[in-house]
Amino acid sequence: MSLDFALPPIREAHEPPEARGLARDAVRLMVSRRNTGEITHHKFTDLPSVLGPGDLLVVNNSATLPAAVRLDRLAVHFSTELPSGEWLVELRRRTPTATEPYAGGAPGEWLPLPGRATLRLIAPETPRLWRARLDRDVPAYLGRYGTPIRYSYVEREWPLENYQTVFAVEPGSAEMPSAGRPFTTALVTELVSRGVAMAPITLHTGVASPEKDEPPYAERFSVPEHTARLVNLARASGGRVIAVGTTVVRALETAALDGPVRAVSGWTSHIVTPTEGVRAVDGLITGLHEPRSSHLMMLSAVAGAELVARSYAEALAEEYLWHEFGDTHLLL
Repeated sequence: MSLDFALPPIREAHEPPEARGLARDAVRLMVSRRNTGEITHHKFTDLPSVLGPGDLLVVNNSATLPAAVRLDRLAVHFSTELPSGEWLVELRRRTPTATEPYAGGAPGEWLPLPGRATLRLIAPETPRLWRARLDRDVPAYLGRYGTPIRYSYVEREWPLENYQTVFAVEPGSAEMPSAGRPFTTALVTELVSRGVAMAPITLHTGVASPEKDEPPYAERFSVPEHTARLVNLARASGGRVIAVGTTVVRALETAALDGPVRAVSGWTSHIVTPTEGVRAVDGLITGLHEPRSSHLMMLSAVAGAELVARSYAEALAEEYLWHEFGDTHLLL
């Protein structure tokens, strides 16, 4: 599915909800139901009344790195650590407001980075990502010299804590697993008190680069044994498995390729499409995605292309906000 629509700038969330006078969990929640085709509108704090006892929320516990490093004219976005110790990086040209894609760079080129660090470009990995090697430990370096990745629709810098979810305990994501952002400790407590179970996976997200409509590339992930057991138990007992974010869908569907969900860790290149459908999840909490985004194929795999198209038309008509600081969508 390729859902195309015009996204007016006014429908983009330019700042965190807290800067708009809202609590994290006070963003809007659109609920789209496959069995009836009904689309309803809520606050995210209504989630405990939408879900029920026996449902299982699976969350991504990856924490966001300050993955952008600025040079005079360029920025380097550190995306994904490879088993070799190399990193996938994206080079971007700095603009007065943020950054834009940069098509330069050459194999073997050395880039001087702040703090007397040096980044060597090794070879292109995708049309926009390079394999590269920094001359020192990358997470420690980013902790000192990095800032959160920011695209032009976010109009100013925000501290790293604005890009962390309440579940973040495993550092490694280039960009925030943003579907988990509206959750708060109080909301999680209410969900659990109402019989909704929760379980973690880890998937470290790479750079998304909203200018590029392309399939996701391989990402590091882990589905622990207790999460696999809870997913299979929920499905066997008639509960619903709700993924919090497309990253969770990708991890669980990878873990279910050979049957029931199993404990597994490593790298996944699995792409969830409407043709194959989904095996492990019954629903998805996610943000609102850009036109033609590959994530929309995954939404269609969960809920069907017709309902997704109607939902997006409704979100535009009801003036929902897009992107990581925007509103949310639950497909059931």
